[in-house]
Amino acid sequence: MHPRLALVLPFVALAIPAFADVTISHGYSTFGDLKYGPDFTHFDYANPDAPQGGTLSQRQLFGYDTFDSLNAFIIKGDSAPEVSVHLYDSLMVRANDEPDALYGLIAETIEYPEDLSYVTFNMRPEARFHDGEPVTAQDVVFTLNALRTEGHPLYRNRFADVLNVEAETDLRVRFDLAGNAGSGLLGAIAELPVLPEHFYDTVPFADSWMDTPLGSGAYELTNVNAPRTLTFCKHADYWAANLPVNVGRNNFDCFNYEYFADDTVGLEAFAAGEYHMRVEYRSSSWATGYDFPAARAGFVKQMLIPDGSPGSAQGIWLNMRNPVLQDIRVRQALDYAFNFEWTNETIFYGAYYRTDSFFENTDMQASGLPEGAELALLEEFRDQLPPEIFTEPAFVPNVSGNRPRDRAALRKAGELLDAAGWVVGDDGVRRNAAGEPMQLDFPDSSRGLERIMIPYTENLKALGIDVEFDIIDPSSWTQRRQAFDFDLSSTAWQVAVTPSTELRAFYGSAAADAEGSNNLTGIADPVVDALIERVVIAESREELNTTARALDRVLRSKHIWVPGWSIDNHRVAVWDIFGIPEEPAPYDFFRNMDFWWFDREKYDALVAQGALDPGL
Repeated sequence: MHPRLALVLPFVALAIPAFADVTISHGYSTFGDLKYGPDFTHFDYANPDAPQGGTLSQRQLFGYDTFDSLNAFIIKGDSAPEVSVHLYDSLMVRANDEPDALYGLIAETIEYPEDLSYVTFNMRPEARFHDGEPVTAQDVVFTLNALRTEGHPLYRNRFADVLNVEAETDLRVRFDLAGNAGSGLLGAIAELPVLPEHFYDTVPFADSWMDTPLGSGAYELTNVNAPRTLTFCKHADYWAANLPVNVGRNNFDCFNYEYFADDTVGLEAFAAGEYHMRVEYRSSSWATGYDFPAARAGFVKQMLIPDGSPGSAQGIWLNMRNPVLQDIRVRQALDYAFNFEWTNETIFYGAYYRTDSFFENTDMQASGLPEGAELALLEEFRDQLPPEIFTEPAFVPNVSGNRPRDRAALRKAGELLDAAGWVVGDDGVRRNAAGEPMQLDFPDSSRGLERIMIPYTENLKALGIDVEFDIIDPSSWTQRRQAFDFDLSSTAWQVAVTPSTELRAFYGSAAADAEGSNNLTGIADPVVDALIERVVIAESREELNTTARALDRVLRSKHIWVPGWSIDNHRVAVWDIFGIPEEPAPYDFFRNMDFWWFDREKYDALVAQGALDPGL
């Protein structure tokens, strides 16, 4: 019996043999038993007595610069990510203190056979959209079909193994799954945001728009001032307020988001009390930017909040759709040109460590030589892999000196470029045998990257490469990224604690030519594809770690990026007016903010001292 089966009962259905073992459960875990039983009252990290009220006002999520769309599910436009965070309930919701467990929200129970050939969700009859219409199985069917046909390519890859979805009744929806679809797919389906089919009778799903979306979650969108402000306030009659997964959650009356294209202005606004919480993405601001009166007086505090989720795969991604970058020696040379050590010391105030893995800070990160089960797995592909996979440790980037221009590293980069046929001419420009100069285009929309990337591009120019680093407006950058109209892109991906089908969207061949996909490098490799599928069908945490390490090792050997930098916590600054659980859950920091609360006494004390204006 598979270890994830929490409750196995004899069950008879038309589509499966009589007396087949079927799990019927209040929750689902990809591997192992569930922490919380069917009678749990709230998550351990929730405060069931948390006060209600107040507003959590913060800077925009994830450092986005702007938004011009409220449709969060397509590739068109710059959508506001906060919409998908607050508006839509899903069939099940993750527990932030378990790596891969979900518990029923819209769905009261989940059913699936041991062979995972299908999964069925039994939905709560009380579930309602904000307009009072019931959430039905037909809405779930609509959601999956719309996402797979007209949604972002990420959804097409993630749900490629769903063969069919059917509303068996108004409150029972069944997904038929391909063989070897993997246990992680059930969790991905359970997390689907359920969209209201009737809303899209008049609003086109595939278009970018600014209509107020209709959801079923605890909050509704109450104010939009594009591209500056979004406000979400509690729905007055939220149907799921008292479910165990929501006890101690959704404590604020409102969430308010302030967008700043210039983060220096954003920090000044925070210092003035115009908003009250910000996640700090710039190490220089964290080190030097909080020396303002409110911080010195103790009204504002800086916190380092650990996060057990995998570190971001942050770096400069190399678009191999450009023939110049198809030569691995060229890609290796671009890696040698980045001096992380000088950058970290001079620009980052020593805050980071170097990223070297696509599964950073996890047991899925490859190291040393392959051995044991990982070696046995790689042996299956030996004739398709370079020999150094078996004879050399997993690739780690070069360690440079404390000057911006590391001569030894640049000399090695030059040798690699020479060997690739790109030779420096009398004019100092590298050209190939046809006399064509090496030209690389490096667009971005973040002014904050200039101080990091200009020294890097200066090193590339010293090598004879004609590289243009250009800051463009966010909308233009979105369009170019979707069309893969770039050579280098500074981007960060973060995989799930238990990665699964989403890996296809980042590194799978099917995503390589899909416009707008997350496969920025255009990698299309049969061994990578095969290892991704092995990750998807892994039946234990040990097997997942082993297979992911093999995938990590192979990806790193291909030099598809210049590895960037990582940090193992979140830098959070707050005006001291919030209550935070004493033992926050280890996973998903942004979802954990749902369990904070407004502390009226602290707030009134700051108002009395003149530090904040009254009004919350």
